[in-house]
Amino acid sequence: MSTPYGKLPPSAEYFLLPLVNVVVAFLISGLVVLIAGESPLRAFELLIKGSLGYGEGIGYTLYYATNFIFTGLAVAVAFHCGLFNIGGEGQAYLGGLGVALPCLWLDRFVPWYVTFPLAVAGSAAFGALWALIPGYLQARRGSHVVITTIMFNFIASSLMVYLLVHVLKPVGAMAPQTRSFEAGGQLPTLGFLLRLLGLDPGIAPFNVSFLVALVACFFVWLIVWRTKFGYELRTLGQSAKAARYAGIHEARIIILTMMISGALAGMMALNNVMGEQFSLQLDFVNGAGFVGIAVALMGRSHPVGIIPAAILFGILYQGGAEIAFDMPNISRDMIVVIQGLVILFAGALENMFRPALASAFASFGARASRRATAAGE
Repeated sequence: MSTPYGKLPPSAEYFLLPLVNVVVAFLISGLVVLIAGESPLRAFELLIKGSLGYGEGIGYTLYYATNFIFTGLAVAVAFHCGLFNIGGEGQAYLGGLGVALPCLWLDRFVPWYVTFPLAVAGSAAFGALWALIPGYLQARRGSHVVITTIMFNFIASSLMVYLLVHVLKPVGAMAPQTRSFEAGGQLPTLGFLLRLLGLDPGIAPFNVSFLVALVACFFVWLIVWRTKFGYELRTLGQSAKAARYAGIHEARIIILTMMISGALAGMMALNNVMGEQFSLQLDFVNGAGFVGIAVALMGRSHPVGIIPAAILFGILYQGGAEIAFDMPNISRDMIVVIQGLVILFAGALENMFRPALASAFASFGARASRRATAAGE
């Protein structure tokens, strides 16, 4: 009898099972659209055309995907250590402060490529420091990281409101945000890449932070799977008892892992603050920290899986906006429901179809073995 966590071949584990979950989520989403009085096929057509059917749509899709790559990597690194970092929202919020300060300081004096490395370092440092405290409390005091990171999301939000209203807002301004950055604090777009393909990027804010996200994927793979620290991290995530028996310093690994996770979440702010808004504003994270959880689950906590999972959610965000605009019966709230269904099947119910797939692969393997035996006789 198959178990809920039956063993699957790597191809099924990393590609087939996520694909089945996504297909079922879209089928149920089609029922939601049908109940709302619209055509599911028309909605799917708008989703694809709105996100991948023209240059500007592709640019926006990749812009959203950049956010989700960073937050998905942040969640994935913590997962490998057996930690559930739900604090990506707060860590990205503080990362925005790490981006804004170098921009406000240097944007009028130096070009963007001088400001950018400092913004990268600032976003990573602020995000890491905000994750350090929950990591320390987990490692040294036994405070569960899920609870502390959720609490720190609210603390970060309140802190940023105070700073934007009382400290960083220009004198005489009404909106709770910093002044707009000059050219030295604005990232150039990657529209030329789309133009090389004959596409018009329009006003899409697809920018160089996407390349930073891809580099971050490589470094996460390198750290987690090609270093001693990564081996210790994964060992601790698999079995804390085995890690302690092997002499691995549990507290050190937990704290460092949370700091790396927080740094990745903090770097998400590069895309929004320096790549689109050109100022630090309230609520710029806009739920990307929580979407990162679903991205990490769907991508099996591996950078190679996180990239297409992030692009999928970029499609949902950009294509969903097109559906809400062109279908009067589908509100923006309905789009959130559809996105939530994908998150539900990719995350909470991702093992629903595992037993059936494991049983099917086991039966297929048994039949292949019997045929091989019969042929040998």
